[in-house]
Amino acid sequence: MKSPQLTERFEQALVYAHRLHIHQTRKVGNIPYISHLLSVTALVLEAGGTEDEAISALLHDSIEDQGGVQTREEIRQRFGESVVNIVEGCTESETVPKPPWKERKLRYLAQIETATPSVQLVSLADKLHNGRSLLSECHQLGDEIWKIFPVGKTETLWFYNSLLQIYQQTSYHQLVEEFRQIVQSLQLL
Repeated sequence: MKSPQLTERFEQALVYAHRLHIHQTRKVGNIPYISHLLSVTALVLEAGGTEDEAISALLHDSIEDQGGVQTREEIRQRFGESVVNIVEGCTESETVPKPPWKERKLRYLAQIETATPSVQLVSLADKLHNGRSLLSECHQLGDEIWKIFPVGKTETLWFYNSLLQIYQQTSYHQLVEEFRQIVQSLQLL
């Protein structure tokens, strides 16, 4: 599999993502949010993703977390229609406050099920990295971790299992297998 050539557009997206999320951290610890975006991007590239998919991975939380419609239009102007379509496909909500958790997740599942392969790849990479982080945090914090999330373990695992059913229909077998193992490990805790 040939790796995509990353151009100056990728570099611009990296700087833009860093600036958008500069004051944001992960749910646990004081880890700069850019670490998540870089991890998702690495997974996309390692799975053979294109430059547009890699840029979308860097920006996948931008609409949801950093400005909604205005940010969406800025992404469209800077990086084009393909990138903004992938980012929109990975966005659960662009309104503040966000809709209730279950409503958002059901809508996201329906969205991902019918999404393009590019959206499914970025979504899978995102949820895989979130799952890796969650599993690590479970080992460190035990059941205390579930107090940080808006819903508990049962609902989170329902969502991850529902995603797994969708991802298993994609061609990203290696990422799907790792995601399956993480979901299984979380269920056993």
